Amino acid sequence: MLQISEITAHEGPVAKVRNRAGTERAIFVAARDLLAEQGFQGFGINAVARRAGCDKQLIYRYYGGLDGLIEAIGADLGTWVKDRIPEDTGGMFLLTYGDLMEKLSIYFMEALRDDPLVCKIVAWEVSQDTPQVRSLSEARTKALGKWLEKMRGSLTPPKGVDAATTNAVLFAAIQHLVISAAVSGQFAGVALRTNKDWDKVGSAIRRLVRAIYG
Repeated sequence: MLQISEITAHEGPVAKVRNRAGTERAIFVAARDLLAEQGFQGFGINAVARRAGCDKQLIYRYYGGLDGLIEAIGADLGTWVKDRIPEDTGGMFLLTYGDLMEKLSIYFMEALRDDPLVCKIVAWEVSQDTPQVRSLSEARTKALGKWLEKMRGSLTPPKGVDAATTNAVLFAAIQHLVISAAVSGQFAGVALRTNKDWDKVGSAIRRLVRAIYG
């Protein structure tokens, strides 16, 4: 998988590379970073080529144009959960479904805070209805569902609890808080700027999960 950390696109165009693999990687990283920074409004062939430091014809040759780049970014998002959220439980022995959801909720919150592009996609999901947004959203949602199912294993929620709906509400709340933090640094008067602020959010999430799942 393409590792964004291998190339930094924030300091101007990426140095030109001679081999195809390196050029493809430079184009992909430039496209992903540009999309995260400017959204689809600033997402064009010329802009990506400038950011990647390559001829725009190479984007058509390697990706078939912008649609191909969107597909590549979507495929990368399909592994976002697995790559950013550890499958081990950090030494925590999971006895109940509540143990699981407590751990996964915090993992999800931290991973989302660390990825500007995924945060933007979450925001686009509720504000834009375009083929590009739907493609990226479906890839992310599918990956999250598979991850939850794999991590759940044989653990089951308490009887009488609609886990699917409850978890949707829980993860939606986490997503909204992270987006609000990026936009204004607060939500409903609750500060979302410092690590101490997010520690409070984490504590509240744990209490909610325990109140629901025991």
